[in-house]
Amino acid sequence: MVGVSKTFPPQKQVLKNIYLSFFYGAKIGIIGLNGSGKSTLLKIIAGIEKSYQGDVVFSPGYTVGYLEQEPKLDPEKTVKEIVQEGVQPILDLLAEYEAVNLKFGDPEILEDPDKMDALINRQAELQDKIDATDAWNLDSRLERAMDALRCPPEDQVVDTLSGGERRRVALCRLLLQQPDVLLLDEPTNHLDIDSKEVLENALIDFDGTLLFVSHDRYFINRVATHVLELSENGSTLYLGD
Repeated sequence: MVGVSKTFPPQKQVLKNIYLSFFYGAKIGIIGLNGSGKSTLLKIIAGIEKSYQGDVVFSPGYTVGYLEQEPKLDPEKTVKEIVQEGVQPILDLLAEYEAVNLKFGDPEILEDPDKMDALINRQAELQDKIDATDAWNLDSRLERAMDALRCPPEDQVVDTLSGGERRRVALCRLLLQQPDVLLLDEPTNHLDIDSKEVLENALIDFDGTLLFVSHDRYFINRVATHVLELSENGSTLYLGD
């Protein structure tokens, strides 16, 4: 971030001349008074807030995952259906692989050597991708992820979940996406002590870069390697414990 500022109409400036850069793997806790622009900063990095002054530049190829304060989940889906959205590309691979296998019984394919060769080659390509992503063990992987974050039962409908349960489900989906940069806005809201500990351990083990807004001093001390303080004068970056 180079000289990033943000002003809301008519004259409410929440970010002033922010300069921020970090190496991969940093875990940065963002603090500041209410109205200092903490959530706005995350939205700018996530690409959601596009109206600002200054420049935000990512190294090419990096992916960003963002968890807002109140995650928006389809109320009619089950917990497992929401979590599966985090691995949709793998589900698409498995679905295509199954569809390809079914085509081997198609008389049109059987009678055309060129089409048969093309189908065999595509099956091999899909097989390699499935093996590389360990897709055959996807169900057990999802189960471990949901257990680790103490998600509600997989068949429970989102509409019946509490705020804390929705947050855990949304975070589980997000972690399964394996983004390079993870942005969390007040991730401990609505969480009990046990759930906070689970979240702390998950974020400590997270390999990518983490930026999170929190008022929980203990949580920040446990997770953050750096602390970014936002104020009316700009920002200050401190090295964590």
